[in-house]
Amino acid sequence: MRKLILTAALIACPSLAIAHPHVWVSMHSDLVFTADGKVEGVDVEWTFDDAYAKEALDGMDANGDGEYSQEELVALTNENLGALKDYNYFTYFHTANKKLEIGAPIRAGQTYNGKLHLHFEVPLKEPYDPRQGELTLKIYDPEFFIAFDYLKTDPVGTEGDVTQGCKMIVKPVPTDAELTATQTMLATKGTDWKPENGEDYGSMFAQAVLVSCQK
Repeated sequence: MRKLILTAALIACPSLAIAHPHVWVSMHSDLVFTADGKVEGVDVEWTFDDAYAKEALDGMDANGDGEYSQEELVALTNENLGALKDYNYFTYFHTANKKLEIGAPIRAGQTYNGKLHLHFEVPLKEPYDPRQGELTLKIYDPEFFIAFDYLKTDPVGTEGDVTQGCKMIVKPVPTDAELTATQTMLATKGTDWKPENGEDYGSMFAQAVLVSCQK
């Protein structure tokens, strides 16, 4: 990503022991449902910290009017998403049994109103019926270079038709004690150990959103 501090997250894999965030993102997510109640993706909005925004916007004011129009930010958006492609757009859907595949983002754009906002929808390749089993969404950087935190007010919403008897549950941020317990557990595992369901180490520290339906 040109002019993006995010580049560093896509170059190296720091160890969990020394990794710490350099970019902070406040996010809101809307789970997108089909007319028949299946989850077909998630619409995300990421608001970047001021230091990152200053770096990313450098040179983006093409007409020199002191503002950043959506048209001026198209190239930046395209570069963002192009670089994130190989990193699953930091967006992961899981069932109890497997990781679900996602497609290329749609409805992407970027705006600036004193804060830099990136929004896009990540579709599932195949819509998933949450009545078949609980669905988990996690948005995170496996390398811990970027810190993703849900907004304290209205962190998650929905678009479309949510099936009666289904609800969303935003899990709490892991406590320090839970993080320490997870780190202690990982220290007992061999180098070939992997989390279940195709997840990675980062997923064990990420805040989860669940779609759960009554049987």
